[in-house]
Amino acid sequence: MKISGSIYSDKVRPLKETIDDLVQHKVDLLHVDCNDDLKVFDDIKEIRNWTDAPIDLHIITDTPEKYFEPLRQVPVEYVTFQYENLSEGFKLPNDIPGKKGLAVITPTSVEVFDKYSDWDFILIMATIPGQSGGIFDALNFAKIRHFRKKFPNKSIHVDGGVNGEVSFVLRNMGVSSSVSGSYLFNAPSIGHALMDLTKRDMESSILIKDFMIPLSESPVVKFSEMNLEKVLKTIEEGNLGFCLIVDEGDALRGMISNADIRKGMLRNMSDLNGMKAESLMNTSPFSLKEKRTVGELMKAIRNCTFPISYLPIIDNENRAKGIVTFVNLIKGEL
Repeated sequence: MKISGSIYSDKVRPLKETIDDLVQHKVDLLHVDCNDDLKVFDDIKEIRNWTDAPIDLHIITDTPEKYFEPLRQVPVEYVTFQYENLSEGFKLPNDIPGKKGLAVITPTSVEVFDKYSDWDFILIMATIPGQSGGIFDALNFAKIRHFRKKFPNKSIHVDGGVNGEVSFVLRNMGVSSSVSGSYLFNAPSIGHALMDLTKRDMESSILIKDFMIPLSESPVVKFSEMNLEKVLKTIEEGNLGFCLIVDEGDALRGMISNADIRKGMLRNMSDLNGMKAESLMNTSPFSLKEKRTVGELMKAIRNCTFPISYLPIIDNENRAKGIVTFVNLIKGEL
């Protein structure tokens, strides 16, 4: 996940000193907030003289048309417009360079991206736009999941309240970029903050239930309806490589993965047609309670004696509540 340093969150130092510090610490992007002020392009011109680091411009305006020509004259790598300020039917000219993004606040549904589906990414504002130092609203985890499912080929950026713990969850969810402002500049140093945003050990308050894939969105087969064809179809449609097996009250009975099916086939090569789904099920899969924290999750994974790519999440009565997968971490970091 790329880190986009919010340059105006440094309220103490001159702009050049801030930019130099961010660049020296190899921040991936320079995030520039524009609250309807064309003078921002004067700063961007200056930044271009100091560094060739990619610029991530977020524009909040009721009159976006006045930004078209400046964007042509002073192009940026990423330009985002705040959805709530745009008029119905807004169109961005095709000759505006850079990747295009639509920013939405927490109450706004990601469904609004339908009208901008030719754009490259969504920017989910997890706190109030333009205000530094806010707390990440956990409701946005569900928005990220929903957007990923609806627009699998689009990138997701997040702005607001990203600390070390939130950063881990966002990376695990496949977020492409997160904006960090006050968290960077309130730390002992930018380097110290960046280490916190990428490390795997952290103080934790976010619970697994806050960001897990809920049972309603998970690949699940009822034990009473289980047969080999249903299991195979559920795994195929779920696209995660496994399915949960639950009883009528959603109590977790077990799990069947691609590996379980492969092992079952090897055991039954002489009679594949006679292979039963029940014989494939792992009846005691590694699982965790939904109210465990992110830190406890990571500790449990590290202490496990075998690799884990996904795991069931349960409540105190052993009812299945959802799943956590580590596909994005495996792809991007491990």
